[in-house]
Amino acid sequence: MIRLPVRPNEDTATQSRTVLSALQAQSADVQLRRVEFVGPQVGQELLHNGLMALLFVVVGIMVYLAVRFEWKLAASCALANLHDVVIILGFFAFFQWEFSLSVLAGVLAVLGYSVNESVVVMDRIRENFRKQRKASVREIINASITQNISRTVITHASTQMMVLSMFFFGGPTLHNFSLALTIGIWFGIYSSVFVAAALAMWMGIKREDLVKPVKKDGPEVELG
Repeated sequence: MIRLPVRPNEDTATQSRTVLSALQAQSADVQLRRVEFVGPQVGQELLHNGLMALLFVVVGIMVYLAVRFEWKLAASCALANLHDVVIILGFFAFFQWEFSLSVLAGVLAVLGYSVNESVVVMDRIRENFRKQRKASVREIINASITQNISRTVITHASTQMMVLSMFFFGGPTLHNFSLALTIGIWFGIYSSVFVAAALAMWMGIKREDLVKPVKKDGPEVELG
């Protein structure tokens, strides 16, 4: 390891010559083949592009869910998915792990994976609203979660086995990518099921929001 003093006023050519001189002092056959400098512009572009990609993904998810279900479910699913993103970023910030484009790809993959589970739960909630006419909202949500919890655990565990194979055998290129996926998968188990459904109930979701009343065109005729 060679340590050199940092001189902010030096240009890149001078810095490369200084590094080359220090290396040649250790070994005379050192050759300078290529010089690459990674400055703060790269980090700024990564931050901007990552935030824009995250924004587009969240907006697309909310629009799809609002059309597919209802705006309360769309908002609850989006908040639950952002909850997963914040946890992943919190892990990388707390442990000072490197955040790269592969990690950003893992975060976006977790968003798509989590919204799939949320859609399954919300679809079951809507189906139970149609079947169980006399049950309360709390009972409907609780029954929907119970019916889907085994599927969620099995699905996440199967995906985790594939991600662990990338983590241990994929090399350094896939290490942080699989690490972000691992964090997102395990925290997505409860966020997609419990957080999204709880937020929907807190926002006041009710039967009329998901099940449209049947309109009768003419007067009822009683057949005897």
